[in-house]
Amino acid sequence: MTLQLFYHPLASYCWKVLVGLYESGIEFERHLVDLGNREQRAELEALWPFVKFPLLRDTTTGEVTPESTILLEWLALRHPSARWLLAADAARALRTRALDRFFDTYVHEPMQKIVGDKLRAAGQHDPTGVEAARATLTTAYATLERRLDGEWADGEAFSLADCAAYPALYYANRVQSISDAHVKTQAYLARLRARPSVQRVMKEAEPYLHLFPG
Repeated sequence: MTLQLFYHPLASYCWKVLVGLYESGIEFERHLVDLGNREQRAELEALWPFVKFPLLRDTTTGEVTPESTILLEWLALRHPSARWLLAADAARALRTRALDRFFDTYVHEPMQKIVGDKLRAAGQHDPTGVEAARATLTTAYATLERRLDGEWADGEAFSLADCAAYPALYYANRVQSISDAHVKTQAYLARLRARPSVQRVMKEAEPYLHLFPG
């Protein structure tokens, strides 16, 4: 089986998948996609008409898997080394999935709303939408601070939820700082940042980080 990952080193949802791949030790081919490059964009569009990454293609079966959470769950099903992403216990796995959705929906999504607004042309900004996004982040930080109880998001085991947490919290912290009042959340982000898989992702992203408008 040959896995091809279509991605960009700056893209936050790609970080989520890369952390999972590096933690699992799974070999894959990299297909860096510059959406401004007509040929690279067309190749991605032929596989997924929404032209979104990350996208994983299994060249043996031709199976194409989009969306970061589904992609990581696909790996957990197909690769023994990735089974740590979700616990075998169904109730525990459901809790991990809920945390994954928490980071994507209440941290990642509002962060992207704020960043997207920064990229809009003059006269097209959405201050009301940005205000709502910032309010969501404020609530998310407070909620996470109350819920964190252990080394990782779901307790003592690194999981799918932590793959989702790092890119969401890293970028959100750049557009709306996690305050010193959120001691546990700051410490959690520091633990994530020290993880070798995360450090590898950040090293690869370094040449592109100056492009982030946050």
